[in-house]
Amino acid sequence: MGDPETGPVSADGALRPVPRRGSELVLLAAGLVTVAATLLTASLSVTGGAEPVLGLYLAVLCAGALSLHLLLRRVAPYADPVVMPVATVLNGLGVTMIWVIQTTRAATAGEHGDADRQVVWTVVGMALCAAAVVAVRRPQRLTMYTYVIAGAALLLLLLPLSPLGHEVLGARRWIGLGPFTMQPSEFAKVLLVLFLASYLGRRREVMALVTRTVRVGRLKVFSVPRARDLAPMAVGWGLAILLLVGTRDLGTSLLLFGTFLAVLYAATARKSWVLIGLVAFSAGAYAAYLMFGHVRNRVDIWLDPFDEEVYSRPGGSYQIVEGVFALAEGGLTGTGFGGGAVQEVFAADSDLVLVSVGEKLGLTGLMAVLLLLLILAERGFRIALGSRDWFLKLTALGYAFLTAFDVFIVLGGATLLIPLTGMTAPFLSAGGSALMANWVIVGLWLTISETARRPRAGGAERDPATEAFRTRAQPPPPPEARPG
Repeated sequence: MGDPETGPVSADGALRPVPRRGSELVLLAAGLVTVAATLLTASLSVTGGAEPVLGLYLAVLCAGALSLHLLLRRVAPYADPVVMPVATVLNGLGVTMIWVIQTTRAATAGEHGDADRQVVWTVVGMALCAAAVVAVRRPQRLTMYTYVIAGAALLLLLLPLSPLGHEVLGARRWIGLGPFTMQPSEFAKVLLVLFLASYLGRRREVMALVTRTVRVGRLKVFSVPRARDLAPMAVGWGLAILLLVGTRDLGTSLLLFGTFLAVLYAATARKSWVLIGLVAFSAGAYAAYLMFGHVRNRVDIWLDPFDEEVYSRPGGSYQIVEGVFALAEGGLTGTGFGGGAVQEVFAADSDLVLVSVGEKLGLTGLMAVLLLLLILAERGFRIALGSRDWFLKLTALGYAFLTAFDVFIVLGGATLLIPLTGMTAPFLSAGGSALMANWVIVGLWLTISETARRPRAGGAERDPATEAFRTRAQPPPPPEARPG
């Protein structure tokens, strides 16, 4: 595949950016063919014939993806050509796994209600992606609403603690809206990255340069930020601990605070910030371990899942142990869509969807899916590297780290590397909130890459919001350089 960032050479010898929508169409066609083959194989393996409903799923996915492609040709021709096809393939594979798991369960044989809903959420997610591309044509203008975005994110994080919230398996992360439920934290993480990128884009130089050095004799030991600059760290830590204590949701708290540290380090290049953050979060997590039986139970399951008492008690290690055995059963090439027994494990289509992939498709199929997720995160980091504006750079990087760290938390919990936290894999797991939020992230990646690579006529095109942001981001002159 050619590099999307290179193009023809101009008169002055510089490489000019060119649209890569043709490359995107080729990748999209290959991805849709892959999804079609996967759906057909699943249908033949599970039911022995071609299920008409799977043809409908494929038609809806194709219509949504092609509509997005046509929109990008018109609105964002310089956007990254890889992100949308990869997201579409992952989404299609997720729908396939959800349908297979539901159809092969003895209690729900022949039913596919959750798969139908997942296709509906896919359409909504693609519509939100298109809305992000159209509405956020100049993403630098989002810096004008930094604290509005922060307030909205905080409100979403606190909603599960309101009367609308309800608790499931010890965690209070859902709210009920009539017959529907949603996880507000999935949308809050999108807003929090925007807030962090905007705030740290302005303060990064001061936070990176103004520190206090701890020395032993003449040996520099550590650089400590000023007390006033610890405010964003304190706020980030407070939100993470509030989320952990209030909702007992260790996974979301870990994901958001890890992303906060990653963006903070990218903005300042100070390892001291990361160390301070890790120590603070570890202290808060240990306090939660002492206070809440739900957190202690997760840690006990992680430390000794094969203990008979831990395995057999309510809410014990049965789920994770059966998931580990399912992964082992998959071997190198898998049991096939019609084989295996992972469908009998609780949350096989959400928390343990990567385990389901590993059993049905084997290590080979699981590595292929992980490679697609890696490509998605890599494109996010590439978009960040190609952005000249610090706000856009930190935003793209934050979403890339969010995606990669999410996969680590999900797979690490399923393989006992870390405690199981109940997080969902991007684009693969059943559930509308996470799917829609991830499509919004794809839309923002597309508009950021379009902004970064769009040619400027003679360098004369300037956006007032961008100029205002750049002016605010400049550090104040030293006292000796000021007039008077």
